[in-house]
Amino acid sequence: MRKRPSRALVPALAASALFLAAGCSADPGQSSAAARTPDAGASATTTANSDQPLAVAAAPAATSTAVARPGTAGGKARKTSLKVKSYDSHTRRAVISAVAKGTSSPSPTGTPTPAGTATPGRTAVGDVIASAPAPGAPDGLLAKVTKVIGETADGTEVQTAPTTLDTLLGGDDAKGTVPVDPASFDVERLLPDVKVSWAKTGDIHSGPEGTKVPLGSLRVDVATKVATAEGAPASADASVSGFVQVKPEVDFSYGGGASTAATASTASTASTASTASGPGAAYLGVSGDWTSQWALKGRAGATAKPVRLPFAKLHADPVLQVGPIPVVVNLDLTCYFEISGDGRVTVDVEQDLKGDFKAGGTFGTAAGWTPVNESHMDSSPVRTSVTTAGSVKAALGAQATVGLYGAVGVTADLAPYLRGEAAGTVTATTPVGSGTKSDVAASGSWALYGGLDLNGTLQIQLAIFGTPVIQHAIPLGTLHREWKLADGKM
Repeated sequence: MRKRPSRALVPALAASALFLAAGCSADPGQSSAAARTPDAGASATTTANSDQPLAVAAAPAATSTAVARPGTAGGKARKTSLKVKSYDSHTRRAVISAVAKGTSSPSPTGTPTPAGTATPGRTAVGDVIASAPAPGAPDGLLAKVTKVIGETADGTEVQTAPTTLDTLLGGDDAKGTVPVDPASFDVERLLPDVKVSWAKTGDIHSGPEGTKVPLGSLRVDVATKVATAEGAPASADASVSGFVQVKPEVDFSYGGGASTAATASTASTASTASTASGPGAAYLGVSGDWTSQWALKGRAGATAKPVRLPFAKLHADPVLQVGPIPVVVNLDLTCYFEISGDGRVTVDVEQDLKGDFKAGGTFGTAAGWTPVNESHMDSSPVRTSVTTAGSVKAALGAQATVGLYGAVGVTADLAPYLRGEAAGTVTATTPVGSGTKSDVAASGSWALYGGLDLNGTLQIQLAIFGTPVIQHAIPLGTLHREWKLADGKM
């Protein structure tokens, strides 16, 4: 089960890396939305000039809730003083309150309440609410009010239902790439010798003394023994060590244009994107700089089928400020190593790898959702040694999942690897009747290769943008590259 970080530790993936925003749900109900006016604490201005794209940036610490009333005059999304006081994911009920600032205000019983305390929120059926992580909604909340249940001491209790991001963004455009604060990750160490380091502006550093990490980067070091092949000598003990360093960013874009009406996409409309509601374009993905340095030594016990061993799980919920709207991105990173082979070859290799990666899904009304899959890497061998005949392949990689408001949209798996193989013969000749030593001759060749695999999937939850529903998960496709590091004779 995923550990939930304290929200104090979760500012604004990055994972990978890895990012984006999407929809959840909320509701109120007894009065007509058309008869209500926007919350008095809301900004007097609209989201932005319709001709100007919305800015996309990391949200400030005190993130405002956004409310829209689709279908009403002046119903565009705007910042508001309303807050999600609590949320129950099972019943989809939320308590919405307004925070009084500076002066006392009456409570539901008519008695004054101290400045800064909650008062009943003003919300109506049809309101769409976007909130940063809140009590009961650790992934943030994107919801539509379907019924106003009544007033409580903490605010207005409402029934909500899921909705999509286009009900807030409508015909606006937004595009941006936002770095993920490395200090915002909650870390679960799965092996004993795992160390986590990061650095951020203000000369703030966390991790083992002497570890150098570039600003904005997150580094995970691991050192562990792995199973030795059966029959291997004691001198062939196997181990893996090294680090993965990533500077994750969340890539987000939305292009209004298909329709500003908030009608649900169904299977019957999935093939007619040009007439469906929602954006004309969208993108969700994770990208970043990648650095790894790692070594494989000894004769690892391996099988033809790769064996994967995760050594650290990391989670963050960066909040993007898209105009007035807080878009909550859920980012998970799982670092792992993986070994396969025949268990016969003994190696002593180390490799440095640097580059970047980008993975995600892009939407257009003509093609629907299509994958984005890129990586550029340069590597150099630090040391290389292969003995005996056989083969081995070992990867040190990271799997990233990116979603919005708790709905996973993109899974990407970046796995740089080392592959070694050796082939040859050994012959021994002893002259008949002689007491002389045997002549032993060995001949053969060996080679070491570096490479990387990048693959993943686009999930049905990407429909949270308001695009037609993806009927099945769409593979990102496999990006595969391999290059020779060294070779020789034996």
